[in-house]
Amino acid sequence: MASHIGKLPVAIPAGVEVTINGQNFSVKGPKGSDSYTLPEGIRGKVEGTEVLLTAVDDERQTRSNHGLSRSIIASMVKGVHEGFTKTLDIIGTGYRAQMKGKGIEFSLGYSHTITVNPPEGIEYELPNQNQVIVKGTDKQVVGQAAANIRKLRAPEPYKGKGIKYTDEHIVRKAGKAGK
Repeated sequence: MASHIGKLPVAIPAGVEVTINGQNFSVKGPKGSDSYTLPEGIRGKVEGTEVLLTAVDDERQTRSNHGLSRSIIASMVKGVHEGFTKTLDIIGTGYRAQMKGKGIEFSLGYSHTITVNPPEGIEYELPNQNQVIVKGTDKQVVGQAAANIRKLRAPEPYKGKGIKYTDEHIVRKAGKAGK
């Protein structure tokens, strides 16, 4: 029984160049380039405009790596072609952000401001002072950069103040019951 995800082919869009050299997989596109080393027991090949991955045996670890490798390669191809974005909203009176060089300076109700510089390959964008957009080609790094920003002031359940993802729903709690 092989991995259901691993068996699916990865479509290569126009303008994206994929090369497989043994266990080394590299992809190059309009937004950048990325590389990945396929785990043992996984073989890859390019057929026309698709990447196909095959598992050499049917062991549990190989099946797991088969699906994982296919997902990582699909994310890499999408990342160098379109890129990934995460949008965060800053909610609260006096909470705001402003660009400072390539980084962002946050005022989040603390006695000091917090400056966050982007990791390599990540770009920050501020459409307004209450919204931050994290952009990049690596899905994992974009998610981690957005999580690090959210962690500066996670949303609290009573008033909903803090930094939250745009598509995140904050479960609200009732405050103190008055007499």
